[in-house]
Amino acid sequence: MENNNSEGIAEVSLIYKRKAGTCLAIISSEQAYNILLKAYDEDTIQFREEFKILLLDPALQVLGVCCISQGGIDTTAVDVRLILQAALLANSTRIILCHNHPSGNIKSSLPDDQLTRKIQQAASVMDIKVEDHLIISGKGYYSYADEGKL
Repeated sequence: MENNNSEGIAEVSLIYKRKAGTCLAIISSEQAYNILLKAYDEDTIQFREEFKILLLDPALQVLGVCCISQGGIDTTAVDVRLILQAALLANSTRIILCHNHPSGNIKSSLPDDQLTRKIQQAASVMDIKVEDHLIISGKGYYSYADEGKL
């Protein structure tokens, strides 16, 4: 069938390119924390909340980090569809969720727990596994996986 784009309909094409080189595999929450901490601006980590994801392949090798949202002093809006979009476009089958608490308090809150469950449920429909959710600050981190909350 001939592709006739004369009606002004946009054509969408997806391209997946993986950078050549050594792939780092995540083996602990501390390793994930150290990678994700570098993705935050050290000048703003204590002033603005941001939500990022670490994209992983089936062998837990890092494909990349994606910023999902930037917010205010103590909150950021997280659209689950953007998380799934990033994972699918990166050909990722596993993800680690991450957000910072500018206050420095790294304990999870009820809204954090609810969001984690919501993301887990949506990701499972697409056969994407949430490996962990880290709450970080410049001084440390909280791991849902380490605490048995996943």
